[in-house]
Amino acid sequence: MDTPLKHSRLYWLHALTPVHVGVGRGLDYIDLPIMREKITHWPIVPSSAVKGVLRAHYEETENSLVDVAFGSGGDSDANAGSLNFTDAHIVCLPVRSLYGTFAWCTSPMALRRFLRDITTYGGDGAGLEIPAVANANASITSSDTALAERNTVFLEDLDFSNTASEQAKNWALYIARSVFGESSWQEAFVSRFIILSDDTFNFLCDTGTEVNARIRIEQETKTVVPGALWYEESLPAETLLAGGVWCERLYKGRAGSTTADELFSQYCCKPLHLQIGGNATTGQGQVRCIFDSEAAKP
Repeated sequence: MDTPLKHSRLYWLHALTPVHVGVGRGLDYIDLPIMREKITHWPIVPSSAVKGVLRAHYEETENSLVDVAFGSGGDSDANAGSLNFTDAHIVCLPVRSLYGTFAWCTSPMALRRFLRDITTYGGDGAGLEIPAVANANASITSSDTALAERNTVFLEDLDFSNTASEQAKNWALYIARSVFGESSWQEAFVSRFIILSDDTFNFLCDTGTEVNARIRIEQETKTVVPGALWYEESLPAETLLAGGVWCERLYKGRAGSTTADELFSQYCCKPLHLQIGGNATTGQGQVRCIFDSEAAKP
């Protein structure tokens, strides 16, 4: 088992609207793709984006420890931030379902990596086990799932032979208690949580994101400006991602007598409503940022 980092905790990003954190111009049919992890090609939200929006949020409060927590620039008085963030990795991708409206999908590899993060960043993963999915046409849910009819689940144009598992329910309860405060939402999550094979999850991460056509209109003629048609990718609403934050050392030049625990208490404790990524004026990028708490323990 990995040794937990001192002064660390998990954080969650829960997309309330589509989120576009892009990488610039794409080479495929999508002109503006989202950022993805190199080795898995699964969507991520980079740590620089998370840290940047948190700093911007707390700068509005004019708090004197913002520079200590998130760092500052300048020629003579620059300092690194004391809080270190990892990228937020995908844990559950929402996919349209014939029954239950939509499903929060994950895979054994996604859960295995997340379990390592739970241990590393001070969470309690006791009772969480990685279930084995038989093949690409199989799925695992809790016994009280809303997704299955006669042991079959239909996601988009794919169908899966479903089995119920106590392991899946334990994972669903852990994530539900971590992310959702209201019991009704926790129940909704548990009934829509599903574990698919790694190969199927790879496929859905490539094809299950939102891709929207965007255009710019010529005001005089009310027609599309030549060359102003592009396709833009976003993470769908209800996507769940998780990462870690820790404080290895304090940069004392500005910290004074401040402790790591005080920084965590001030900046990594209460739930936040943030905007992250592009298209803020069209309502995109609205996320809930939740820091792990004791309530998540099974």
